[in-house]
Amino acid sequence: MKCSVLIFICLTVFIGSQFTTANAQDKASPPPEKVLRIIAFGAHPDDAEFQIGGCAIKWAKLGHKVKFVSSTNGDIGHWNMAGGPLAKRRTAEVKEAAKRMGIEVEVLDIHDGELIQNLENRKTFARLIREWNADIVFGHRPNDYHPDHRNVGLLVRDAAFMVRVPFYVPDTEPVKHNPVFMYFPDNFTRPYPFQADIAISVDDVFDQKLHALDALESQVYEGGALGSPETLIQRSADNPEARKLYLRKAWDRRQGGLANRFRDQLVEWYGEKEGKEVKYCEAFEVCEYGKKPNKEELKKLFPFFE
Repeated sequence: MKCSVLIFICLTVFIGSQFTTANAQDKASPPPEKVLRIIAFGAHPDDAEFQIGGCAIKWAKLGHKVKFVSSTNGDIGHWNMAGGPLAKRRTAEVKEAAKRMGIEVEVLDIHDGELIQNLENRKTFARLIREWNADIVFGHRPNDYHPDHRNVGLLVRDAAFMVRVPFYVPDTEPVKHNPVFMYFPDNFTRPYPFQADIAISVDDVFDQKLHALDALESQVYEGGALGSPETLIQRSADNPEARKLYLRKAWDRRQGGLANRFRDQLVEWYGEKEGKEVKYCEAFEVCEYGKKPNKEELKKLFPFFE
């Protein structure tokens, strides 16, 4: 009898503690008043993850909805394999990365290197934006180095007006409000260099972003299209700690470089002291098409400052 009473007491305490923990988490992250819907178009199965993975994690943790779209299947993006097997592999990689980030992902069945700015693809992009009922749409700039990247930028930009036209792709409902369209950063200067309208600290989710990128083995460890047998040996799966150390060092340079590059914007958004202390960031430029948000509206779309 005493044993039964003791077990009952222990279970009661355990369940109570679990309930208290759940309540504490609910209080720490209450559901948002308005659920934002964000869609990001990358050219290949890795681009959106690289460019906006940190912010995606931050939005998802706050209860907002994020979707990544790979505009091609990435089927020539490896130095040692190609075709259907590679497309399936890279699709599986981004699905696992999305699972780790808490978001959704879709890979379009278009060959890597063959995305073109045609009517069929323009309609596909418009449908995806409408179906997601997006508040923000991300893509590459139209003057990026890779033809797939450039055409993503053009297709996203072409959709900026058409998503509101009722009889354009009438099989989907037009959006009720014009989304904000934004660009990923790049290093190209013609016709003009990338100009960050907002810079976001991802210090708090940097480890989680690395955990998501770790799923993209064919790209981050094997070198993708420009890798080599030497690349594979150096980052072998037989040495997981060395792989993760490599990943951390690589992204410390990349994400840290962005923070230094956009230090003025970080200070503008976070204040002098906090802005100077940010180690890692993601940054974005507002496209002149679509809704043109002011600073207060951008804060509502990127609700990470409180």
